[in-house]
Amino acid sequence: MSCPGCEAVARGEAMPPPWRNLQVVASALSGVLLAVGFFGAMLGLPSVLEIGLYLLAVVIGGWYFVREGIKTLLEERQLGIEILMAVAAVTAGLLGQWAEAAMLVFLYSISEAAEGYTEERTRNAIRALMDLAPKTALVVHDHKEVVVPAEDLRVGDIFIVRPGEAVATDGEIIEGHSSLNQAPVTGESVPVEKLVGDRVFAATLNGEGALTVCVTKTTADNTLARIIQLVEEAQSSKGKSQRFIERFGRRYSPAVLLVGILLAVLPPLFFAQAWQEWLTRATVFIVAAAPCALVISIPVTLVAAIGTAGRNGILIKGCVHLENLARVRVIALDKTGTLTLGKPCVSEVVTLNGIDEKQLIGITAALEARSQHPLANAIIHYAADSHIEVPPAEDFQSLTGAGAKGRIDNELIYIGKPGLFAALGVDINPVQAQIRQLQQAGNTVILVGTGQRLLGLIAVTDPLRPNVADVIRELRHAGIEKIIMLTGDNSLAANAIAARAGIDEVFAELSPEDKKHQVEALDRQYGHVAMVGDGVNDAPALAAAHVGIAMGAVGTDVALETADVALMADDLSRLPYLIRFSRRNRAVIRQNLMLSVLVIGSLVTGAVAGVFSLPVAVLAHEVSEFVVIASGLRMLRS
Repeated sequence: MSCPGCEAVARGEAMPPPWRNLQVVASALSGVLLAVGFFGAMLGLPSVLEIGLYLLAVVIGGWYFVREGIKTLLEERQLGIEILMAVAAVTAGLLGQWAEAAMLVFLYSISEAAEGYTEERTRNAIRALMDLAPKTALVVHDHKEVVVPAEDLRVGDIFIVRPGEAVATDGEIIEGHSSLNQAPVTGESVPVEKLVGDRVFAATLNGEGALTVCVTKTTADNTLARIIQLVEEAQSSKGKSQRFIERFGRRYSPAVLLVGILLAVLPPLFFAQAWQEWLTRATVFIVAAAPCALVISIPVTLVAAIGTAGRNGILIKGCVHLENLARVRVIALDKTGTLTLGKPCVSEVVTLNGIDEKQLIGITAALEARSQHPLANAIIHYAADSHIEVPPAEDFQSLTGAGAKGRIDNELIYIGKPGLFAALGVDINPVQAQIRQLQQAGNTVILVGTGQRLLGLIAVTDPLRPNVADVIRELRHAGIEKIIMLTGDNSLAANAIAARAGIDEVFAELSPEDKKHQVEALDRQYGHVAMVGDGVNDAPALAAAHVGIAMGAVGTDVALETADVALMADDLSRLPYLIRFSRRNRAVIRQNLMLSVLVIGSLVTGAVAGVFSLPVAVLAHEVSEFVVIASGLRMLRS
């Protein structure tokens, strides 16, 4: 269905008001001509003028939808609802029922215009987020402050955000500290503290402090623009149910026209029935059986739902993913950064064989400085906070799934899991009980040593998010049957955290590839598994899941690209909301479908039986369409 004026919105222009939308104006003019003809006839208007007004109402009201129907028929070889309505209107007119024909065209055209305009307004709501970003920025250039258009900002430019102002584009704070309201991007209701080195995002509102920011992304490709682009792409995509309805419609509409023709021809030819009577019934049947409400019940609902989710900091990258979410029965969660805060810290240091703590931390930090392991930063920060000198490391090599090695002061040093040292032949039995005790307390234990002896143990813990247990309970209330943890951590630490969180089952000591295989196995076992991770290390598992959900994805391009759904805020409590939201969306679609089928069934029965006249069928048909649109727009509520 086309929407004259909507192309302007697609180019980034403002949505025109209804009275400037040509399709709405044409439909309204058709209604005015219908009313003038109807009331004019009551006041004695000549029959020729009355019919002329009705005929003009038919031509003007049907101009857009008939043209679209003909275009679809010629280009796609498909018989659409528009042709059904055009045939019904022409037949009614030829039978002398010009008032009924004008009423049919007017009501159908206004419902088509309302549908297109409503859908575009719903899409435009997410684009309105861009208006929250300021159009200018105060740039520091050659030690002078100059106001420039925000779109002229380039990576590396420095701009100032004063208290109460919105951030012009994505950047990194190089001076100042403040709290920022990130609700337009992440959906968070509480302002977030920002310090030097922290990232800020376009359209977030600065609080009490002035900030000096270095641009990291232009306005064309910042986080806000990326979110809007992805939401628009998602709204344009089609879910499984929508594709099914469209396939159904391609076969259903020609069948309706064929049955209508048979209904008009067979009784008069073979049963000596009156032609006028059965032509009228056939016309009423075509109107009654047209699946308008059925066809629009799904897209209007999905477009509204995805736009609402986007405004609440949840990026759903396609209608099919929203539908899939409603069918999820099992959720697998990564541990680090998902169930935990993702900010590991050193909890205990144990030295062995004569080395002191500063030496142990120094050589460990030297190797971890070259590592990409999530726990590496905990040791590096501990060394920095303790003002420990870190010696240079040479010949660094990562040992996938086990640890790493490198030369420090010309000695080969290993760091990693207990299994690494057992494989090297190092006797770890004297510290086995201590390792187990630390792991049972929820720590990850890193061993440090040479190929012959241990130098020490470093216990690192990543605190559990404070609301995890509540989130797990809410997920169960939302209908999730089983909740599973997937982690690369050791079994004892993983089980300790899972017990505190209320997790059903744990799979530990998994590599990224192992996580992918485990998700595939869970999907075969349970069906419809969602995977929740950080969108980077968990990319294979996210891709393998029925629905991949990246958490804390704001500003993270990899997370936005990898996952099917991205929770922009680093807030696990959005997960139960997301599950409930998807299931509410499914319920609304089912209600709309049931209502559409019920109305069509009742109208078709009444049309064939001769109970309903054309005006009654037209009115009931179009009212049902408006009801379905209004019902679908319930998803605009959060």
